Amino acid sequence: MTDLAPILTRFAAALVDQDQARVLVEPQQRGEGFWFGGGDVVRDVDGSYWLCGRYRNHGDSRTGTGAGERGLELALFRAGSPLGPWEKACSWSKAELARDGIEVVSIEGASLRLGPAGAELFVSTEKARAFPAPLRDFQKPGTGWWDIDLVTAPTIEDLKAAPVRPCVGSDEGATLHVKDPVAIDHPRVAGGSALIFCSHPFSWASSNTGLAAPSAGAGSSFEIETFELLPRGPVWDVAATRVTDRLPVPPLGRLAVAPRVSLYFYDGAECLRALDENPAAVKRPRGYSCEEIGGLAFGRDDAFPALQRLSLDAPLFTSPRGTGCSRYVSTLVTDEGVLATWQQSQDDLSQPLVGHFLPMEEVERLLRAEF
Repeated sequence: MTDLAPILTRFAAALVDQDQARVLVEPQQRGEGFWFGGGDVVRDVDGSYWLCGRYRNHGDSRTGTGAGERGLELALFRAGSPLGPWEKACSWSKAELARDGIEVVSIEGASLRLGPAGAELFVSTEKARAFPAPLRDFQKPGTGWWDIDLVTAPTIEDLKAAPVRPCVGSDEGATLHVKDPVAIDHPRVAGGSALIFCSHPFSWASSNTGLAAPSAGAGSSFEIETFELLPRGPVWDVAATRVTDRLPVPPLGRLAVAPRVSLYFYDGAECLRALDENPAAVKRPRGYSCEEIGGLAFGRDDAFPALQRLSLDAPLFTSPRGTGCSRYVSTLVTDEGVLATWQQSQDDLSQPLVGHFLPMEEVERLLRAEF
């Protein structure tokens, strides 16, 4: 399968094209700490497109919620074509996502999936609850504890009126904060689903990728299978490795005769805080918390969850503007082509949601062994 690496990398680079990308959804303000994204796009049975994501406004979790609004609003947008225009259909405030009487401090990543039972909306929130007793002294004032909830309904339009139920969480120090859900069709189970997620230790010293599957019994909970679906990398992604998307590669070109393969886009960082660089050193985006840069892995579907990195020594995706941040890649394969969306740093240091669409004829050309 290693002979596929150049072809897959070429395809991914053409899809997540930093120069060809166009803004799909603006943040609430153009400035540092403001963005929209952290979600994905699905196509409904009527042919319309639905996009989910959250508005984030300036704030710093290290100093509590008093430093800003932070994760402010979860929103669903609808469009008639992959690149829009996108119109907001509905949204949830922090108060509307609260459950069991616990205040929501901030909204993080979300994921939308259409399955046999209807629409599923996964959303991660920071809730105003105390850390487990052994870790309580380490909790900073004004901060909370992250987990993932699930909203289900027969259709996407019905999600707004549906209840919020617990889905995935942890009470272990090494994996205390669970967030950024990515709902996928299970690569090895026909009609099955799986949930990729991100976890952090209570100290927020790293960012990691886990995998969960639906619980055997009824309800909305998932059982965690591993906290290391793709372990943190050796160089540029040693501090953070957060998978944000699975892209089943269309069986075209070189991939037409190979076992089915999927690409896994991920966010990486060399450090959790921006480091001071030597003035004589080569300037490069290092990635850090809230300003991650992008990497790529792949795997055979029949061998899932085994994955292999394609970005060992350096990232594959960086913005040509701002901090270089390029993160939360999400893709959608249609008969007409493949859509990619992601958050991209701008000169004003905001991160709007941008997108790029590759027609299927171009996808096939890129997947050939030779041009």
